[in-house]
Amino acid sequence: MKHLPFFIALVMAITARVALAQDATPTGLWTNIDDESGKPKAAIRIVEEAGVYVGRIEKLFTTPGEDANPICTKCDGTRKNRPIIDMVILYDMKRNGDEYAGGKILDPNNGRIYSSNLTILEHGAKLGVRGYLGVPMLGRTQVWIRQQ
Repeated sequence: MKHLPFFIALVMAITARVALAQDATPTGLWTNIDDESGKPKAAIRIVEEAGVYVGRIEKLFTTPGEDANPICTKCDGTRKNRPIIDMVILYDMKRNGDEYAGGKILDPNNGRIYSSNLTILEHGAKLGVRGYLGVPMLGRTQVWIRQQ
């Protein structure tokens, strides 16, 4: 009986973790990491709007001497020469079972738009963001880290 409070706390912690994993979605604030330097690159907020997930850059992590508010000179259309901060870079993403698919993602560094899928990792602590041309096998995955 003296171990009952510990046992109850353990069961509650496990139950909360399982519930969190089941409810994990890509909504929230994420940090993407630069593939070359390994340093944080941007904070992207993903929201759900009528069943569609959209990601917008909230902040860039720049180094001294870099432009703190760069524009997308390599983008096309309405994004051309617009500030990268507050730009929608992820759109048309829809839930498909345990995956989020059918979306597009913009790389502001080169102005290219890729097809994209999202995968919830580590009980919602990380997000696998796959960008590809044509078929998913011809692409790469970045792992974003949840901030909120």
